[in-house]
Amino acid sequence: MATTIPAGEFKAKCLKLLDEVAEKRETLVITKHGKPVAQLIPMEEAPAERQGIVGSMRGSVLWEGDIISPIDVEWDAMK
Repeated sequence: MATTIPAGEFKAKCLKLLDEVAEKRETLVITKHGKPVAQLIPMEEAPAERQGIVGSMRGSVLWEGDIISPIDVEWDAMK
């Protein structure tokens, strides 16, 4: 069951209410003149592999050393 709160009260207690919704995992319905106008719902926890682009490829790159410097082997094409 969702809790309802008037918009003016929500405005005054916004940050506290955001924390409560996240902690209790309950929906909050915001009303204006007794009519629902918005709904504050807790975010679903995203799995670690979907938490953003930064670090998303961690562990997928293989380091092969210096691939730019010349090698010591002489090729026939170099003659």
